[in-house]
Amino acid sequence: MPRPLNRRRAATAVLAAALLAPLAAGCGSGEDTADGGAGSRVRLTVLAASSLSDVFKTAGAAYEKEHPGTKVAFSFAGSQELAAQVRNGAPADALVTADEKTMDGLGADTGKPTVIARNRLVIAVGEGNPEKVRGLGDLAEDGLAVVLAAPEVPVGRYSRQILDKQGIRVKPVSEEPNVRAVLSKVELGEADAGLVYATDADSVPGKVDAVAIPDAQNAVASYPAAALKDSPHGAEAQAFVNWLSGPKAQKILRAAGFQQP
Repeated sequence: MPRPLNRRRAATAVLAAALLAPLAAGCGSGEDTADGGAGSRVRLTVLAASSLSDVFKTAGAAYEKEHPGTKVAFSFAGSQELAAQVRNGAPADALVTADEKTMDGLGADTGKPTVIARNRLVIAVGEGNPEKVRGLGDLAEDGLAVVLAAPEVPVGRYSRQILDKQGIRVKPVSEEPNVRAVLSKVELGEADAGLVYATDADSVPGKVDAVAIPDAQNAVASYPAAALKDSPHGAEAQAFVNWLSGPKAQKILRAAGFQQP
């Protein structure tokens, strides 16, 4: 009697396993995974400088179309804020800053950086330039409300660099945490003028005008990109960084007004 019973139990177990196998095979399909297996989907978190907010949304969509197994999520902030997040261990896969100094300070946390674009500064003024700002020297005029980014922000550092070079002393009415905050102050009429990247001024046509700064008086901003060493998706993060230097991404960056690396 014991043997027939064992055989029946064994047969029941085999039958149950056969019935459950198709269900088990279907579980978890479409979930985020890191191993690249069938049905896997990798989510990359990219920390990026505020001045890349618009162009990277376009670039991210293009990358996802070319790489259907990858989802790219961006977190935009001033480069100094992004650096602090990396040092504090924020979960992320890649980093793009608006200056090489900030990136170089994170050498222990990143792979080898690659400059993907460059930018220049302009003077953002209200639509129609109501205060008739013609150049950097006008920013020192009494009664003109000028806003700059804080000194620790790349665009703030570039701003002071070009002003100091010309011997121009400006007392900003406020110091902002990133370039988009400077642009917003001018756009909303809370400041008469502000120093921003050319691409930022171009991002709000009909709301602000841009007064060009001659090359001899200007500064060139570089945008390095690097994969983060602690990324759980190291290969995919590096692939995205490499793609940013490729023809598709470079075409998108050029169309947005960024200059060649």
